[in-house]
Amino acid sequence: MAERTADAAPDASARSGGLSASLFAAARSGPQRTALRDSGDRAAWCGRPPITWTYAAAAEIVGRLARGIGAWRLPAGSRVGLWFSGGAESALAHLAVEAAGHLPCPMPALWDAGQLSAGIASAGLVAVLTEGRRGARRPAEDLAQAAMGHFGLRYLAAFGPGVPDGVISLDAMALERGIVEPVASRGLVTFAAADPTRPVYRSAAALAAAIDVHLDVLPVTADERILTLLPAHDLRGLVTGLGAALAAGASLETVIPFDEAGFRAGLMRPVPTRLVVPSLIEAALAALPLPWTVRALHVVHRAPTHLIPGPVAESAGPRRLDSLVFDEDVVLTRPGGRDLAATLAHPERAPLPRALLDLAFLDRGPVYRGLVYRGLACAAAPLPRGGVPDLDPQDWRNSGYRPVSAGGTVTGVETA
Repeated sequence: MAERTADAAPDASARSGGLSASLFAAARSGPQRTALRDSGDRAAWCGRPPITWTYAAAAEIVGRLARGIGAWRLPAGSRVGLWFSGGAESALAHLAVEAAGHLPCPMPALWDAGQLSAGIASAGLVAVLTEGRRGARRPAEDLAQAAMGHFGLRYLAAFGPGVPDGVISLDAMALERGIVEPVASRGLVTFAAADPTRPVYRSAAALAAAIDVHLDVLPVTADERILTLLPAHDLRGLVTGLGAALAAGASLETVIPFDEAGFRAGLMRPVPTRLVVPSLIEAALAALPLPWTVRALHVVHRAPTHLIPGPVAESAGPRRLDSLVFDEDVVLTRPGGRDLAATLAHPERAPLPRALLDLAFLDRGPVYRGLVYRGLACAAAPLPRGGVPDLDPQDWRNSGYRPVSAGGTVTGVETA
């Protein structure tokens, strides 16, 4: 049972305009393909039914939300926070902020009140979009309380239920007439190591390059869905999830919060699937038989980490992909753990798209030294209080990590 028609994938040139431009391009080329879907018991989690949006419907909602955000008359490029646990509403909010000409600043859902306040201050946020319920928490209420300590925070908005007085209803905004086409993206802001005091800026071109480098190994096709267990509040979640899906006009299904029954039900949906999981659950996943519809198993590691290289021969089952994420700088994706280990041991030999991402050793001696990288795909920098940083993609940057080896094989990366 197909969930989408065989429309053409969106033109790759649309990616230069940002994620929202990719959404609108995909809506024109394949309007009835599924764009966003929630898995699991969303009603119990946030009091709202699971969402399934086609590309046409998602583009319309994003256009309406962008029009509403535009009515706030914020200066172009204003920094707007996104405080969501994940799912379709999180993606719609991110795309709408970008489409309205502002800088989306996704923030981890697990932040407490102190971390939320610190993130608002360090990123210089003037508005924040969130949700009314998140399990036992009430983010919109927490945000309204935090806003009293931040004079520059002018607008608060949330999807319901449970939107308190003084917080704009995004549900009502999404029902208003009129949409706007997205403007060119101005980039985004994420937080290194989920630290609210370390906001990092990345341009739209740098995000597009990071997505292209990731998809260079195994492109997503428009008939696939990406089923992900990663939230989209950082580079790893955006590149492997929303960014990869929009680049191909594919479907993104999010399993957040994780619920085993919901995950199993979602996994069995008869759609060609790329399953994206954090390395922390890899051992548990090994005990779960994957259905034939899973074309690729994509395991995402965050440095520093221990790697277990896979077997030399291809085993039965889905194609294996491994990604190693260096803070908010780089997502390095290779076709399996063994190839990832080989790339870390000998980056000069790896078939990387070097015009976008190049790796080398800071000092190649008898012991592995620090890894350095350059290229547009890793062009990110700390966010200053005013404006955005100007980076030269051809400058070598120290990753802060180095490979560790055992028996002549790289088994992980550690802090240099």
